[in-house]
Amino acid sequence: MNLSGHRLLALSIPIITFAVAGCSLPKGEAPINALLITGGCCHDYDFQKQELTTGISKFAEVDWTIVHEGGDARDFQLKLFESPNWAAEYDVVVHNQCFANTEDTEYISKIVSGHKQGVSAVVIHCAMHTYRATEENLWREFLGVTTKRHDHQSHYPVTITEPNHPIMDGFPQDWVSPMDELYLIDKLWPNATTLGTGVSEETGKAHPVFWTNQYGEARVFGTTFGHTNETIANPQFQEIVGRGLQWAAGRL
Repeated sequence: MNLSGHRLLALSIPIITFAVAGCSLPKGEAPINALLITGGCCHDYDFQKQELTTGISKFAEVDWTIVHEGGDARDFQLKLFESPNWAAEYDVVVHNQCFANTEDTEYISKIVSGHKQGVSAVVIHCAMHTYRATEENLWREFLGVTTKRHDHQSHYPVTITEPNHPIMDGFPQDWVSPMDELYLIDKLWPNATTLGTGVSEETGKAHPVFWTNQYGEARVFGTTFGHTNETIANPQFQEIVGRGLQWAAGRL
């Protein structure tokens, strides 16, 4: 797959922008302008940022900007969010980061306010445990779920609960996750809708693994899968995240 429009921006934070040639666009329609925010502990984000962007772009025409900061930190704060208009130029922001111990409420408020004004999002795996240390629910309301722990790694069969939702169109009815973690969802927020569930092997309880949320003017698509490189590289996972990205951006 060829990369086009590649450029580096000379800013104090490492932002990489590039376009990946994927599906053909309807005449006159611009690519989706997407920001991927990644970094933090416990995952191979160097692999994931490349595999996600190229994989998703097989299913959606996307102009990607990547912000990868924080190393293996658990309590990092990105300078990006210092601007009140940090998200204004994007159609959708993909959160695939893991900063569980960051608990600065003022900082988190700046992030979610960028979305509440209408910038939609895709949230993946440890984004749900990011800012887990705070008692405030600002981030959880944005995500559409509350979760603070997960089951062991396994292959989790998925039950589709909303087969007619456009994101789920064509998704296998018998899909089993690659080796991954099942996040235990303590609360599904009122504006969230479960699209698919997995069952805990420890408790036998079903938990959302794919869902949508309406947060102010923003659409949010979420999945708790994405711990392992095997999942991130899985074509069906890439396609459903790509469809979730298109839906969030109003293109599906």
